[in-house]
Amino acid sequence: MSNNKFINAVISEEQGDESLPILRGTMGPEAVDIRALYSRYDLLAFDPGFRSTASCKSSITYVDGDKGVLLYRGYPIEELAEKAHYLEVAYLLMFGELPEDDELNVMRESINQYGILHEQVMSFYRGFRRDAHPMAVMVGVVGALSAFYHDHLNIGDRSQRIQAAIRLVAKMPMIAATCYTYNIGRPHRYPVNKLDYSSNFLQMMFGSPAEEYQVDPVLARAMDKILILHADHEQNASTSTVRIAASSGANPFACISTGIASLWGPAHGGANEAVLRMLEEIGDVKNIPKAIARAKDKDDSYRLMGFGHRVYKNFDPRAKVIQKSAKEVLEHLQLDDPLLDIAMRLEEIALEDEYFIERKLYPNVDFYSGILLRAMGFPDSMFTAIFALARTSGWVSHWLELQEDSTHGIDRPRQLYVGKPLRHFPKDR
Repeated sequence: MSNNKFINAVISEEQGDESLPILRGTMGPEAVDIRALYSRYDLLAFDPGFRSTASCKSSITYVDGDKGVLLYRGYPIEELAEKAHYLEVAYLLMFGELPEDDELNVMRESINQYGILHEQVMSFYRGFRRDAHPMAVMVGVVGALSAFYHDHLNIGDRSQRIQAAIRLVAKMPMIAATCYTYNIGRPHRYPVNKLDYSSNFLQMMFGSPAEEYQVDPVLARAMDKILILHADHEQNASTSTVRIAASSGANPFACISTGIASLWGPAHGGANEAVLRMLEEIGDVKNIPKAIARAKDKDDSYRLMGFGHRVYKNFDPRAKVIQKSAKEVLEHLQLDDPLLDIAMRLEEIALEDEYFIERKLYPNVDFYSGILLRAMGFPDSMFTAIFALARTSGWVSHWLELQEDSTHGIDRPRQLYVGKPLRHFPKDR
């Protein structure tokens, strides 16, 4: 006989001793409030990976995976990627509304003011090996920023919180670009205040110290879209990591450093690199049928990377935007990338083949982002670093939101203990 116990949970909209209240958000599923489950019934909810758990209340980002919807503060991601610039989106995520002209100007001035790294921070780079992964460097450098702004880290002061958040958004382009220039042995470059956010990042990445960098507006706009599409994505692993660290009262630089570390995981931020490796392995359009057959073979561990999503059970809305951007950039640069031909044919199959349709394996944002970034000149090692650059605005927005939630408290998940029961140290030892 099974040792498992089965109980009936009484869920009611009316308050009572034996009821668990239902909470309603603006959109999406309702939630059963289980906060009293342990204190009242001596029970824990078991949900490995938090797949069915709302860990917080948030008004920043909404994802409907079944319908393929992604909203930033209520705005569809497709509209923001088409009409907005990254700093406008960063302001929207942080403060809840799109900025007026004067508010955006103040934001730009703050970015210009805080964009340069302290020269002693620059010396940190020389402590890393030249071939260190950019994400390893970013974890260390971002965490170290707290040692330089310790006199402005009173997180109980809203103005200091906002200042710290903007500092992080401002400094991340130079932090990421310097990872690359240090790696290839080229002098680092400083921000140029007359340039916009994305153009500045490009000139710090690719500018030569001997001449002025000429910004390609097509590439700058593509960079802006990449940053917007990756700015936030609800309670993913890295964002949840940031919020857990923030719940302890940790300073924002330390919190964002933990987000970078979490993002570095190949299951989270490294998917677009895996897509490129897959396309290179396929090598030619004529080899696609063999790859498809392997993917369908249940006895073969081979997977087609960039198809399907843990959240989206429909088409990833970001994939359509970045696919269009990739085609525009390749056409603009007059690049004939065979990997794009392979990717486009794979996409056709995914949209027509019953195997993919039944399993809802549609191309996601990672499917095209690697091709686009490589066409723009970025090495594979920088892909996740750019993801971190983009996601910083989302991370600081969640950090700010948590600081203003006086009811949240420190995060402290419980566990279902499956170890040894109580036992005593043997007397004869």
